[in-house]
Amino acid sequence: MKKLKRDNVIRVMLVDDHLAFRKGMAALIESEPDLRVIAEAGDGTKALEIFRVNKPDVVLMDLRLPGMGGVEAIIAIRKEFPDARVIVLTTFDMDEDIFRAMQSGAKSYLLKDTPEDELAETIRAVHAGRQVLPRKVAERLAERQQRADLSEREVEALQLLIKGRSNKEIGAALFITEDTVKAHLKTLFSKLHVKDRTEAAISAIRHGIVHLE
Repeated sequence: MKKLKRDNVIRVMLVDDHLAFRKGMAALIESEPDLRVIAEAGDGTKALEIFRVNKPDVVLMDLRLPGMGGVEAIIAIRKEFPDARVIVLTTFDMDEDIFRAMQSGAKSYLLKDTPEDELAETIRAVHAGRQVLPRKVAERLAERQQRADLSEREVEALQLLIKGRSNKEIGAALFITEDTVKAHLKTLFSKLHVKDRTEAAISAIRHGIVHLE
């Protein structure tokens, strides 16, 4: 096999907190003649530090990371390096996760069971400056874009609601009155197109707006 020149090799960085997954993914990527794994990180903070040193061509980023999460890491990297090209590679396919990732500046969103050839082609496409979304991911993103954004306070109220807190308890936790809590929940129900607290909790978890701890 003819060796590619160094300039033709796409330098990839892996960010995932599972070492075994990183090693397996590195082996798959290295099996492609034009792809090389040149750096790895197990959390978002390290990802930013290592990116500064290695400046990879493409980053494969998980969403759930200890400390600084994947979305926050993408935002931090692109703040310093606006041209950074990041592909989210995760097990989570809920529309809110996809929306947040793409809003942060990711160029693609893949699930960890993506076939090897599709992953390699996506890395090449993103390196070439294209945005690539699998059909199902694009459909979920379109669905999410039709739903109104929740305010930070509404999300906080929703997180407490899912934990079974009463309006009084939510108000105490957020330092607001019960009437304000009721107003937030009324707006929240409208945005989620639900009728009550139970439907709101189910919808929020299903769409990935909040995650059960």
